[in-house]
Amino acid sequence: MVFGTMIMRTIVIYIVILLVFRMMGKREIGELSVVDFVISIMLAELAVLSIEDSSTPMSHQIVPMLVLMFIQISLAYVSLKSENLRKFIDGKPSVIIRNGKIDEKEMRKQRYNFDDLMLQLRQKDIKYMSDVEFAILEPSGDLSIIKKETGPNAKSHPHFLPLPLILDGKIKHDHLKQLGKNQFWLRQQLKNLGFKDIKKISFCSLKEDDSFYVDLIDE
Repeated sequence: MVFGTMIMRTIVIYIVILLVFRMMGKREIGELSVVDFVISIMLAELAVLSIEDSSTPMSHQIVPMLVLMFIQISLAYVSLKSENLRKFIDGKPSVIIRNGKIDEKEMRKQRYNFDDLMLQLRQKDIKYMSDVEFAILEPSGDLSIIKKETGPNAKSHPHFLPLPLILDGKIKHDHLKQLGKNQFWLRQQLKNLGFKDIKKISFCSLKEDDSFYVDLIDE
């Protein structure tokens, strides 16, 4: 009887957790935000308590699971509208290597040491530090690499990160500053291309050939 109850509770909790994660949306395990990670731990703890303690009604664990799901979905929806909340929840990327130069100040800020850097470079099949143009430490902890161009077709002018200049109708002033540009330059360039209303632009970035990639909202 005890084993039968344990099996039944395990099956029910499994189905509930499966549904909760399906409702929370798709995201790779390595890309979990801090909120997703905390909720995952709490769900696991509630599942263990429900299976081990058969004397407690399952509703005492299932209801908190549903509450956690509601919290996660609510935060995900609000973060779509609020960039500041999105940065707080997911964090933002940190450029560890820029134009082939290591940013030790940013490494100290992220508590990221050279052993971590070399390990992740090896995992990306990078043999020499000199082969890296940009290295970006993502909020997930993964290291994204942009290699230096080599050969006769390599460009002689400095490279830049393909950062968005406009997101959800809002100008990214810090990204423009990295390019040495301002919003007046951006508005004039887009106006010349026929884009007069910044708020209608979902995504805009500058390509290495100095042309723009522009995607309009809901188009």
